[in-house]
Amino acid sequence: MKNFFSTMLIACIPFTASAQFMMFGGGNRPNQDSLRKITAVDYADMLAKVGVGQPREGRQPNSEDQSKHPNYDELTANPYPFYPDPLVTESGKKVTSAKMWHKVRRPEIVKMFEDHVYGHIPGNVPSVRWEVVNEEKKDFAGKPVVIRYLKGVADNSSCPSIKVEIEANVMFPDNGQQHLPVIIEFGFGGDPTRSFPGATSWRQMVIERGWAAATISPSSIQADAGWGLTSGIIGLCNKGAHRQPADWGSLRAWGWGLSRLIDYLETDKTFDATKCAIEGVSRYGKASLVAMAFEERIVAGFIASSGKGGAAGWRRDCGESIGNIVSNQEYHWVCGNLIRYATDPMTENDLPVDQHELIALCAPRPCFISTGSWNGDKWQDVVGSFISASKASPVYELLGCKGLGTDLFPGMDYGLMEGRLTYRQHHGGHEAGPNWPFFLDFFEREVVRK
Repeated sequence: MKNFFSTMLIACIPFTASAQFMMFGGGNRPNQDSLRKITAVDYADMLAKVGVGQPREGRQPNSEDQSKHPNYDELTANPYPFYPDPLVTESGKKVTSAKMWHKVRRPEIVKMFEDHVYGHIPGNVPSVRWEVVNEEKKDFAGKPVVIRYLKGVADNSSCPSIKVEIEANVMFPDNGQQHLPVIIEFGFGGDPTRSFPGATSWRQMVIERGWAAATISPSSIQADAGWGLTSGIIGLCNKGAHRQPADWGSLRAWGWGLSRLIDYLETDKTFDATKCAIEGVSRYGKASLVAMAFEERIVAGFIASSGKGGAAGWRRDCGESIGNIVSNQEYHWVCGNLIRYATDPMTENDLPVDQHELIALCAPRPCFISTGSWNGDKWQDVVGSFISASKASPVYELLGCKGLGTDLFPGMDYGLMEGRLTYRQHHGGHEAGPNWPFFLDFFEREVVRK
């Protein structure tokens, strides 16, 4: 990042947030106060382009004003009970065949999500060249493994001052086997063999099954902050300028980076790129579902504690709200157009799509919706994620696969695991941990043994 601030080319930057990095930083990374100012400038620019004033405030759990607290009362959590039908086209026709879904309705839903929620990937997105930074052999949980550290360098010839280098690693058994299924996590870098006391890591579970475990760093693709929107892959495509209202946000950008990692896996016979799954928790759970919905090469998804913008419906008033997502702390995840639906007189009910349709875009591929306990994960709307999965089930069924099979919420630790679309609430908190073994069994059943 220091290189970015010190070598910014004037040809790439109108006087936007990118230019302000130099003002505030003097060649170094700005402090937090400066970053907040840069975010404020970018956010104000987007509000002006969308043509709205200040959107409604999101829910505030720590506010002294009780009226601002999140709602957790199921009796009042469904102010807008009627959701868009994923199997009715925009012209009002009922979708009656798999061909009609793929040719007509699915493209309609994709476009609505691009226009109103996640934004469009631009046509000038650059190519990526992958390099093996390092490869080492280690003993991991009693098994010999190979760890390969990767760097995906985006072509920045259009704006040399903005560098994008995707960081990823992949660990696999050192036994000469080829065509390994790959479980990919949106996560963090560092040593993938590190472990925590009292817990078996997901990588260990994956290696014990003879598969490969990979991690991709979202922040190396696009910063998780508004101040970063004029850098990263979004900034590179815009040559340092602010976004337009229909431009992609970080969630979509992270998914784009994952697609580029799959490009790499397709070049190496060690891996079976037709058997790649994605997993993520919280904001990375949102990103995992978005990535799977748009990238059909992702064969399975483990969507953990994803909340609004992930599996939980916008039309639900439970936990976090649309106001939280489009605030200046989180608006970078989505496109600017979503702000309209959090600005009076418009509401979430005016959105032409909802999150059950994002899950439906994953059909007929295996998708595991995961939530945590009532106390530990209620902000992410446990019931809302289940409702979305239930409402997506008819699409799975149209395509010849079993969905949830019920619209009755199951008990804690009782998973609806028989279909291609599954749901399970575990006893832990805001995490994926307790559901990892169940997902890996699900993946083995629906992907590896097929």
